[in-house]
Amino acid sequence: MALGLLLAGGGWLGSAWITQRLALAQREQVLAGIGEVKVRLATNAIRLDALAKRVEQLPMRDVDAAPARAAINELTAEVGLLGDLIHQVATTLADHDAALATMQSRVASAAEPAPMSAPLVVIDPEAARQERLRALATERAETARQAREQAEAERAAVISTALSEGKVEVYLQPIVQLPQRRTRGYEALVRLRLDENTLLLPHEFLPVIEERGFGPTLDALVLTRALAIARHLGSKEGGLFVSCNFSTATWGSSKALATLARILEKYREHTGHLIVEMPQSVFRGLDPTSLGLLGAMSANGVRFALDQLVDLRLDPVSLFDRGIRFVKAPSALLTAQADGQASDIAAGDLSTLLARASIVLIADEVENDPAVADMIELGVTMGQGPVFSPPRPVKPDVFAEPAPVPAPTVPAPEPAPSHAAEIIGYPVPAAPPPAQAVPERQSFRSVLRRATA
Repeated sequence: MALGLLLAGGGWLGSAWITQRLALAQREQVLAGIGEVKVRLATNAIRLDALAKRVEQLPMRDVDAAPARAAINELTAEVGLLGDLIHQVATTLADHDAALATMQSRVASAAEPAPMSAPLVVIDPEAARQERLRALATERAETARQAREQAEAERAAVISTALSEGKVEVYLQPIVQLPQRRTRGYEALVRLRLDENTLLLPHEFLPVIEERGFGPTLDALVLTRALAIARHLGSKEGGLFVSCNFSTATWGSSKALATLARILEKYREHTGHLIVEMPQSVFRGLDPTSLGLLGAMSANGVRFALDQLVDLRLDPVSLFDRGIRFVKAPSALLTAQADGQASDIAAGDLSTLLARASIVLIADEVENDPAVADMIELGVTMGQGPVFSPPRPVKPDVFAEPAPVPAPTVPAPEPAPSHAAEIIGYPVPAAPPPAQAVPERQSFRSVLRRATA
């Protein structure tokens, strides 16, 4: 029995030793695997850095390179997050080993009194991991925000450069007579050309331009092009016109309005074919100075159109006194009012009431033929929208200066008739002798034949 107990004890000690060795071997394998993952993450970080440098060297536009930079920054943040997680796993293993060693030492010295020591602060690994993840998520969001702000700043710089270089293009959308659909005018819609393949619509660049205070500059460029189109339309029959819009910053600045008024004064001969559109909200909020400038432009022959209607609370007589000659109402608003929504003016009576004050109602944003039929039924006399024609670019020869008219040729004065001799008192000059007839030459043979006959 004693021998059996000794053998059992020896087997238990051997099993414990073997288990400890296996645990140590597995721990070393885990640490080696963690080290290999760290090396691979470092290699990937180096590759991402090289990729970022290659993207910077590629011949790409700043607007196209911004999304690539943002994606690379996001991948870099992901690699950093994985590296931090691996480091946290290694730290947790080390803490586990330290705690195990402390427990073994306590078991070995259980009989000895434990010395007095400072309380050990125990950190919850899960809480620490969550805190670290929150910090990394915040850092990642901050990196993405900075990349987005940088891309927006680069895009704003490109737009500002294009505007300063005058790369403004004007597209025309026709305004037609209903129901004949005969073209009566055009609306000038602005586009901004960044390069040969990039053309920005108003909603893509207007917020940037207005934020940087370039609205009056854009309006001056559009106005000069609209006046050139008005000059071209003035040479054609039918009384065609062109309309243009001003930015909100221009309507809110008396100085900017005064500058545009001076441009209109300079080209007064073309303003008869020009219409300036004004949003309804802007018209209701004009200050006395702006209203005075409005009256001065109206006195110079400029006609105005009330645009972007939000309701039908209109005073036709007051609008006419302010120079308003057209009212552009969205077709959806007119249809909604006709369907029974509460309004001060019925949609079917609006065209008649405006016509009594010499104001023309234009249905804007007409999308399809059923909407055209609805507008005709409501008595609308003009329409505009994609159903009639999309905006089209203006031919370059429209903006060309007209050829100078050649000066009329003055016929050379006829020589003064010479006075007759009998009027002056001199004797009448003798008439020139008549020219003597030249004798006809005859051949010797004909003379000899005549002599011998």
